[in-house]
Amino acid sequence: MSVTHSVPTTEMQVTSIRLERELKDKLKNLSGHQGYQALIRDILWNYVQQKSGDFAPTVQRDHISASFPATAQTDTRCALTGKAIRSQEPIHLGLTTEGVLIPLSLGSLAP
Repeated sequence: MSVTHSVPTTEMQVTSIRLERELKDKLKNLSGHQGYQALIRDILWNYVQQKSGDFAPTVQRDHISASFPATAQTDTRCALTGKAIRSQEPIHLGLTTEGVLIPLSLGSLAP
């Protein structure tokens, strides 16, 4: 469920950030074969897209193993369609095959 930006590292700028050793170690463990710097870039791109209103699907429909009704507690966007979801609206929460809960607008799972 990552955002893929295929920019060669030669076109990237070096940025220094101070992280606690424990946080860096946990990021390395979570990143697997991807590497923790790529994981951090994916996290940052996801954050920017969510906050800026730009939308790139974060999950495919076939990666959702279950869903159940819920109520949005904050404004967000549907992970499948990008449709805005307002606080207190009825939604579905989707459980991905990776065990992550994602917001889904009503009707987004309909064929």
